[in-house]
Amino acid sequence: MALDIQKIRAQFPILHQQVNGKPLIYFDNAATTQKPQEVIDALSNYYHMDNSNIHRGAHTLADRATRYYESTRTLLKDFINAKEEAEIIFTKGTTEGINLVATCFGKKFIEQGDEIIISTLEHHSNIVPWQILCEEKGAKLNIIPINEEGEIDFEAFENLLSSKTKLVSIVHASNALGTINPVEKIISKAHQVGAKILLDGAQSSSHLEIDVQALDCDFFVLSAHKLYGPTGLGALYGKREVLDAMPPYQGGGEMIKEVTFAKTTFNELPFKFEAGTPNIADVIAFGKALEFINDLGKKAIKAHEDELLSYASAELSKINGFIPVGTAKDKVSVISFNINGMHPFDVGMMLDANGIAVRTGHHCTQPLMQRFGIEGTVRASFAVYNTKSEIDTLVASVAKIAKLKNKS
Repeated sequence: MALDIQKIRAQFPILHQQVNGKPLIYFDNAATTQKPQEVIDALSNYYHMDNSNIHRGAHTLADRATRYYESTRTLLKDFINAKEEAEIIFTKGTTEGINLVATCFGKKFIEQGDEIIISTLEHHSNIVPWQILCEEKGAKLNIIPINEEGEIDFEAFENLLSSKTKLVSIVHASNALGTINPVEKIISKAHQVGAKILLDGAQSSSHLEIDVQALDCDFFVLSAHKLYGPTGLGALYGKREVLDAMPPYQGGGEMIKEVTFAKTTFNELPFKFEAGTPNIADVIAFGKALEFINDLGKKAIKAHEDELLSYASAELSKINGFIPVGTAKDKVSVISFNINGMHPFDVGMMLDANGIAVRTGHHCTQPLMQRFGIEGTVRASFAVYNTKSEIDTLVASVAKIAKLKNKS
């Protein structure tokens, strides 16, 4: 059944405004998605009615807040099909999830001479933590190259794998190009040499059906704010046996069983990795975002976004001077491009003058931009509330900008 996009749009108050005298067209969804009213209300309602610390109180407010908080963990477990709630660790976001694994898994299992594999497509948050770990441990960081379309070289990946490979950490869907990696094949090959694998699901989680058990990944990380939820919140999934074997990330309240000055024993999962008072309000509101997605259905969302991607790609490609960057066969709804002879920032500013919000620059993927020999791109990324009519406005604006450059 087709989605009622206007009914969906009505749930997002931010979309109904003018920017620079024009109706806002929000095409910066890969950076962050907008929030439906029910998510905004959940944040407010917590502070109005339920504000209390969780897990430790005997009173009604504490009980209510705890139940709401833990219900989001259950929703998230089902959302990615984890085996149990204990495998879901709340974090500040994808970045902290990756850093948690780099710190805790790295401390226990990475030694001098070991190797870690990432790809050219990675966001800085899936590069820098591994560089730091490799420098500390004397390990080696290997990089999977990509082709001109922005797809990884799978044969090169296979050649990088060896008995020295202890971890493969790879983006599921590229934030800069939209490329969907063949993660099932990558995971299978990594496991054949005994390596663990982390999937960066910051982009894929909002567009694709995620089943961590079917994928058989060891770790999966995501961010709430790319799933119509609040900022400053995310989650790490890890297989129980791997999480149990890792030391804690931080010390403090909640992550302990018993503390004496002689010795401390640590709490069970997931609390072992959730030190201190958590981001209670945002976790509760995130539950509403997950319910919003579930109500629409991932298949219906993807079908709509795929239609937008196909339509925008076809229409933009007709423009003289339009240069697509990243033309993989399998993509999420991201179009990265340049206009011949123009800086991406200038194009972005001109689009903003027409009320169109896009992202410009290197998208926290500087090595990827270096691979293509460019400073950056203009990135338009689509979500469930976007329309073909909005894309028509984008295409007309880009065509006008390109024509101005051609005249000069």
